Amino acid sequence: MLPRETIATAQIPDGEELTLIRHGRDFIIMLGREELMGTRMQFSEEQLAELTIAELSALAPRILIGGYGMGFTFRAALAKLPDKGEVRVAEIVPEILDWAKGPLSHLTRDALDDPRGEVVLCDVAALIDDANDGTCEKYDAIMLDVDNGPDGIVRDTNDRLYTRTGLSKAKEALNPAGILAIWSAAPDHKFTRRLKDAGFAVEAREVRARPNNKGPRHTIWFARKT
Repeated sequence: MLPRETIATAQIPDGEELTLIRHGRDFIIMLGREELMGTRMQFSEEQLAELTIAELSALAPRILIGGYGMGFTFRAALAKLPDKGEVRVAEIVPEILDWAKGPLSHLTRDALDDPRGEVVLCDVAALIDDANDGTCEKYDAIMLDVDNGPDGIVRDTNDRLYTRTGLSKAKEALNPAGILAIWSAAPDHKFTRRLKDAGFAVEAREVRARPNNKGPRHTIWFARKT
């Protein structure tokens, strides 16, 4: 059995410690004893970007992603984004970008140098607020993958993103017909109802963790501003 090797650790503001682990050829980011993401099961995080962008009608979509992680969603968004589109990523842990440029550089490649993309070290809620108060333009899509679902497991303050108030703020930060897409490790029928109560037209799709139709089944909510 291959041993697990700890490569680096990082402290989440107001949260627990993240650990970057190498397991043979694979890399995993752990939160305590819980696996947040890994290179063996990245397909559903890529689908978060690909399926969302496929639903957009804007010719030059403006996109906000909550959470960089290993960059799966960010890179998938850049791959599908028109030349004049923009992607902003909110990441609260500076070391995540150090990992992207260091031990995970074989994944990152030149993504962080793409002029269409920008990674901002801040809470995604702050960028949503900026769009609402006019500090920046509104978005055609907001993609959230900052937890393993609509619960603030990474840090308690993330809970506000999934409340009725938080969802209303995300809706207001979207352009007409914009989409709020949220990744989850499991379905949550109560959260589907909460999205509908916030005024979204909602579709929940089940996506496999691996492209060969294997691995765990993950859920992505596509909530369209009507």
